[in-house]
Amino acid sequence: MSTEVVARTAAPRGPVRAWFFHESRAEAGASPHHGRPWWKVMCLTGVDYFSTLGYQPGIAALAAGLLSPIATLVLVAVTLLGALPVYRRVAEESPHGQGSIAMLERLLPFWRGKLFVLVLLGFAATDFVITMTLSAADAAAHVTENPYVPGFLEGQELWITLGLLSLLGGVFLRGFGEAIGVAVVLVGVYLALNVVVLGTAAYHVLARPQVVGDWGSALTTSHGDPLMMVAVALLVFPQLALGLSGFETGVAVMPHVSGDPGDTVGRPAGRVRGTKRLLTTAAVTMSVFLVASSFATTLLVPAAELRSGGEANGRALAFLAHRYLGDVVGTAYDVSTIAILWFAGASAMAGLLNLIPRYLPRYGMAPEWAGAVRPLVVVLTLVAFLITWIFEADVDAQGGAYATGVLVLITSAAVAVTLSARRAGQRWRTLGFGAVTAVFAYTTADNVVERPDGVKIGACFVVAIVLVSLVSRLGRSLELRTTGVELDETARRWVRDCSRRTVRLVAHEPGLGDAEEYAAKEREVRRDHDLPADADLVFVEVRVTDPSEFEGPSLVQGHTRHGRYRVLTVDASSVANALAALALRVRDVGGSVPHLYLDWTEGSPLGHLAGFLLLGRGEVAPTTREVLRRAERDPARRPHVHVG
Repeated sequence: MSTEVVARTAAPRGPVRAWFFHESRAEAGASPHHGRPWWKVMCLTGVDYFSTLGYQPGIAALAAGLLSPIATLVLVAVTLLGALPVYRRVAEESPHGQGSIAMLERLLPFWRGKLFVLVLLGFAATDFVITMTLSAADAAAHVTENPYVPGFLEGQELWITLGLLSLLGGVFLRGFGEAIGVAVVLVGVYLALNVVVLGTAAYHVLARPQVVGDWGSALTTSHGDPLMMVAVALLVFPQLALGLSGFETGVAVMPHVSGDPGDTVGRPAGRVRGTKRLLTTAAVTMSVFLVASSFATTLLVPAAELRSGGEANGRALAFLAHRYLGDVVGTAYDVSTIAILWFAGASAMAGLLNLIPRYLPRYGMAPEWAGAVRPLVVVLTLVAFLITWIFEADVDAQGGAYATGVLVLITSAAVAVTLSARRAGQRWRTLGFGAVTAVFAYTTADNVVERPDGVKIGACFVVAIVLVSLVSRLGRSLELRTTGVELDETARRWVRDCSRRTVRLVAHEPGLGDAEEYAAKEREVRRDHDLPADADLVFVEVRVTDPSEFEGPSLVQGHTRHGRYRVLTVDASSVANALAALALRVRDVGGSVPHLYLDWTEGSPLGHLAGFLLLGRGEVAPTTREVLRRAERDPARRPHVHVG
């Protein structure tokens, strides 16, 4: 068979434009051999995951009080026994970074699947964009709270946050290699300083063992037996869900993980194995730090300092660093925390740069430039500016939206792997993943009840994405949406034979498919267009497969019907676009401009427009003509369209 990719856009002109549109997300990471070691990519996702140490211990202490260590152990159990197995399964089934969204997309056909994906993308955008803005805002708060920072910066959190977001966008405009390199350094330094701070905290606990006894006595007095403690810890667990961030981005950046020499695009086993190591190592490392930091905060930080206005509010470990290691080391810890919180948005940016080009351009719901990295970086940075301005860089105001986005994505991933295990006939895994889904569904529902503002913000993202997507689809509907035309040997032979005279393609919508139907159509075309009896006619029948798909390849097969009628059958998402692409392909193969014969369609123009946009049909004749006019600017090379 013969295949040709249809070129639809001209190459960028000028050095600046060429640089701006240089790398597409589809190209980056497409080969399993073009990547980096899994531990380096882990640092890119880890800047988000590990940076929660900057505020998670304080949140846990405020939410659970004396039960903070037990509630953190519940969080660790859910992480290692729930989220980690779920996303290891997601990595197996979406090795190119599509994530759980792609798994769920396959369950719902046509427009239902597209709308469902848009809703999930809305919550993904909520999670990732709020990760960028919240982390940068928290970094700005750490800047203004350091004792060595000049006083004129106090109250300037908004402008500091915007500056940090600008720097983040600048790193990604330079390239992904630079982003990963920065992440490796930041994560290494930050975790090393946390080891120092927590080690110092452990020394002071061992030096004063009575603090452990006092904590145990207070815990027993307040909550009674261990079962009651666990029950209360389970109730406050949803408030600690921020510690689950990072899993979705861990899968989203899979294309940057290098594979084995024997990996192929279809079976990147090495990449999957590396991503599983990435997810497991990050989860285990974070679990150890969360438990240690929770005990250190509960035992050594006065409760009054953790509340609003206290020196440890939102920065419990930084408080311990200043208290036990002095302001010099404490400031070094502050600088490291500020840096990793600033760069926590890098994993979110990387996730969006991978997800958006995989879905929206393919649905026709984004401009084609959305498949390039640098234009998307600019757009996402501007969106982050807008969110920061709306929330005035307030960390607490953005917390609900962040938790909602995280939990919706994790719950959808749990649902996806549960259904996947069920389809595979894996009974015990289905039950296990089903239990995990129930836990995350409860956590999500509880978070929504407690912080409904998160759902409202997420809904705004969903509505914005759906509206922009539909407008974009409408504006791009007359593009030549066929990415390639594949001719079988019979079709290619007919095209070459007919090209010696004039290629005449007759669009035909089959009914019963009997000989009389084809004979009547042939008589009609010859009569309406005054064609000679010996003029070669080739019927073209387009079968619409999935009209919700915006672009894709067309398969053209030649069939001889009733011993004399030559029929080309085409599978495509749109009749008009398929006819236009076939006519252009016939011209290129045969070397002569073909003639295309169509009929007017009866009915309302508005109805035909809706039919074209939603069902791939509608008024075919004028639509095909317009698609050809836009695709081929030279009238002398443009296929001729005749309407009878």
